[in-house]
Amino acid sequence: MTQEEFLTAALRNPANRAITDELRRLALPDAWLVSGCLVQTVWNVLTNRPLDHGISDYDVFYFDPDTSWETEDAMIRELQARLGELGVAIEARNQARVHLWYPEKHGLPYPALSRTCDGIDRFLTATTQIGIRRSGGGYDVYAPNGFADVAGMIVRPNRSANFSAANYATKAARWKALWPEITVLAAE
Repeated sequence: MTQEEFLTAALRNPANRAITDELRRLALPDAWLVSGCLVQTVWNVLTNRPLDHGISDYDVFYFDPDTSWETEDAMIRELQARLGELGVAIEARNQARVHLWYPEKHGLPYPALSRTCDGIDRFLTATTQIGIRRSGGGYDVYAPNGFADVAGMIVRPNRSANFSAANYATKAARWKALWPEITVLAAE
């Protein structure tokens, strides 16, 4: 699967297109639509399911040097107000402040990041290490592992950062129930 083929499939989901359009209008710093909502849309295209089948939320990552909870909360509310008509759950997180709450929530260390793509690099699965954003007349795509696993419907662990075999197993089991066609590679 090429980047163009991936983008074409991912953007068939009108929520993905609307969110990336709104992120551009909002000019949120270093903002990307990331992860499952993109990959799962492509899986739905490949398996002829409804475009939003199995998508629990739409993740927005951005990088604002202001690491206060109040500023992040205001941005979360702003995105909900702007995109509420979509009727989907949007999870927005400032990647500049993840290190402040992640260790307590997940019991794993998390270093301070310097850009949004650093957060994408730390995803639990290598398969979902993908982000898109509007740029000029098209899209920027960040996909350090390419698109072969997405096209092949392979779920691969990302052992390079804060990996939890238990969390991986839980996520993979949920996905396997929704997309029985996927191949889940072992966490070990």
